[in-house]
Amino acid sequence: MVTQIYEKAGAAANQTEVFGLARTWLALYVANILKIMTKLSVNINKIALIRNSRGGNLPDVLLAARNIERFGADGITVHPRPDGRHIRYDDVRGLKRELTTELNIEGNPIPSFVDLVMEVAPAQVTLVPDAPDALTSNAGWNTLANREFLTAVTARFHERGIRVSIFVDPDPAMVAGAAACGADRVELYTEAFAREYPHGADRAVAPYVAAAEEARRQGLGLNAGHDLSLENLRYYVERIPWTDEVSIGHALISDALYYGLENTVELYLRELKNVR
Repeated sequence: MVTQIYEKAGAAANQTEVFGLARTWLALYVANILKIMTKLSVNINKIALIRNSRGGNLPDVLLAARNIERFGADGITVHPRPDGRHIRYDDVRGLKRELTTELNIEGNPIPSFVDLVMEVAPAQVTLVPDAPDALTSNAGWNTLANREFLTAVTARFHERGIRVSIFVDPDPAMVAGAAACGADRVELYTEAFAREYPHGADRAVAPYVAAAEEARRQGLGLNAGHDLSLENLRYYVERIPWTDEVSIGHALISDALYYGLENTVELYLRELKNVR
């Protein structure tokens, strides 16, 4: 493309044509960059947790979600748990009505969760094997041992046109197992990467690169979530540039206490845009 433009520019009759060709190339280049940039979905569970600690509606979860969209995020992620400790089922219904970007609902597909997802029909559901009393998600699915169950749940969500992502550890066998279940994507659980990153980035990311390459071989989309932050996000995506989406909540909302919510969303987007 660049060679063709230079050849035409050399033969151009006037400067206006040269500038026109240059603008065309620049537009195509920018469009390509925008097309492949990893998307940012912001998990707003922590905002709901603060609200629930006092009762009432401060902070307003729906307002926060709308603002996060306005600040440039590509989507909103929520993880409603049965005990309603943060995001509640009614919050999810309200978000579906309000959002203009993608809604991603995470959770263990117990009957009440499945019913909620089928009712709301988000753009994406992320299946996570956390126990009802788990403080936070702490492991991915064994997609081989749970193949029959995950296949049935995935097929049911597909009936509503919902994209299905399965939360897995960075293990190529688990990624291949997710593909066998009919998933559209996998989300790599990044806790081990974040823990080991300060002690050796290359070693920390190596299992994730292997798992991501398996996802690409299987034709799966690729997400990452849980422990990415301003410290490690750019490096992670530079090493795995075909990551479709990152879902970040705890670190982003914590950073917002220091930098403000709008500035923080912009900082995370900048990390993704500056990937080399």
